[in-house]
Amino acid sequence: MGCVALLIRIFLLSFITVAVLPMHAYAATTRHYKFHIKLKNVTRLCHTKSIVTVNDQFPGPRIVAREGDRLLINVVNHIQNNISIHWHGIRQIRSGWADGPAYVTQCPIQTGQSYVYNFTVVGQRGTLFWHAHISWLRATVYGALVILPKRGIPYPFTKPYKEVPIIFGEWWNADPEAVINQALQTGGGPNVSDAYTINGLPGPLYNCSAEDTFKLKVKPGKTYLLRLINAALNDELFFSIANHTVKVVEADAVYVKPFDTNTILIAPGQTTNLLLKTKPQFPNATFLMSARPYVTGLGTFDNSSVAGILEYESSNSKTHFSVKKLQLLKPILPALNDTSFATKFANKLRSLANTRFPANVPQKVDKHFFFTIGLGTNPCQHNNTCQGPTNRTMFAASINNISFALPNTALLQAHFTGQSNRIYTTDFPTKPIVPFNYTGTPPNNTMVSNGTKLVVLPFNTSVELVMQDTSILGAESHPVHLHGFNFFVVGQGFGNFNPNKDPANYNLVDPVERNTVGVPSGGWVAIRFLADNPGELLVKMEFLYMVHALSSRDSHKLGLEDGLEGPRWEIAQSKVASPTS
Repeated sequence: MGCVALLIRIFLLSFITVAVLPMHAYAATTRHYKFHIKLKNVTRLCHTKSIVTVNDQFPGPRIVAREGDRLLINVVNHIQNNISIHWHGIRQIRSGWADGPAYVTQCPIQTGQSYVYNFTVVGQRGTLFWHAHISWLRATVYGALVILPKRGIPYPFTKPYKEVPIIFGEWWNADPEAVINQALQTGGGPNVSDAYTINGLPGPLYNCSAEDTFKLKVKPGKTYLLRLINAALNDELFFSIANHTVKVVEADAVYVKPFDTNTILIAPGQTTNLLLKTKPQFPNATFLMSARPYVTGLGTFDNSSVAGILEYESSNSKTHFSVKKLQLLKPILPALNDTSFATKFANKLRSLANTRFPANVPQKVDKHFFFTIGLGTNPCQHNNTCQGPTNRTMFAASINNISFALPNTALLQAHFTGQSNRIYTTDFPTKPIVPFNYTGTPPNNTMVSNGTKLVVLPFNTSVELVMQDTSILGAESHPVHLHGFNFFVVGQGFGNFNPNKDPANYNLVDPVERNTVGVPSGGWVAIRFLADNPGELLVKMEFLYMVHALSSRDSHKLGLEDGLEGPRWEIAQSKVASPTS
């Protein structure tokens, strides 16, 4: 059975599901969007090139909905590349086929074809985003996804005067697809970006970019809600506004206990909502809003800073002045490797844990998983020389020493058609096969095995997953994203996780609930979640590799994907069906 037949079957199931929902579910609005995937010439850093966009916009169009709304988003592919779109952070309750990762939950949308993503926003409100989920097309294909509370339901914080999305991204003068393809062929790390961006603009700290600067114009004495999104491919970012304090009120579309800070840290795939209370009077100055990377690994990185400008509007209409003559104040950001700040900031994030917004942390755990995360090696292809740690090895990301082999058939398709035996196996190890000193002296053998291996979870299983960084080829932090679920970050620390001592220090009362978390460099993080969402679950490493999990009907399947070592995509199927066709 090909992709077309499978997708039709899934969507028929979706309509059956909708038919048995309670009547009050239909009070929400159905919102329609159309995404045209097109090439467009864009100039940044005095360099003009053709990039992949949605509706000729970079970043792409903002999607706005309310909690409970149904979204129908028709994606039409006008480019030569295959495409799929992931709705980052959406729970996808009973609509896992709409999640978006190519060759995992769907076949990609081919040239000249279309696909309608059909899902309902259930029990969520806040800032999320969407991005391409195949190869490195997400370098330019991304945009904000704003979920407002239901009508009549207020925010649990001061009502803002205005809401402003701020999306961090990256810009390559080269074609990002050529960058990742070169890394796949040579086995080395991908070349770093030429600039970071705020809402697609590099800003005044880069050459030839003074006019390509995001400017936030504000009025004195007002409260603004800044919806921060890190859509950068690889880098965690520090962010600060000169001479201003902000209040953190939300992380990954979940409200948190508010706290004030001068600087925040945001990992790839994370979102953070900030309240900015402007100064009561016109300050006779302008202020840089700046971000730069938090760096923990040994590899190369984009050692630059992006900036926008915060400008105050004069309350006196008779006052005329030149903004260029005002003093420009710059923020002081933490050092590139300031792990102390990163740790303290993460520890400040706590759930509201009140009657209205409870923290339903699993107190009893059915399944314990222990995943080691890091870089290993594979031999060079066809006995060639390559650019990994040695000229005979290629970098290979792995979890529990297994590097994912991307299949030629979507994993959800294989499950629904009963073809899983020839597509994947369910013997992924839930703990390291050979334990070692994970953050100490690395083992001599750095080779990893390869395979499409998953773990099966019964429906409604409570899970504790400890993710341990390793120093095999150098310790570094690893942002991890869980598709289809939120999780609670119940503990984290440095060194090797101690199962006999560390759980005693878990926070099981008000841990932060989110969909993306950073595994500390040379350390570990423990999360808990309930596998209560039939349809699909996927865990993704936001840096060089990914961990995937599928579920359908009454089971969940956990596995991993290596973003560098997967085979080429070879599927050539006929038209992808849409649920409304």
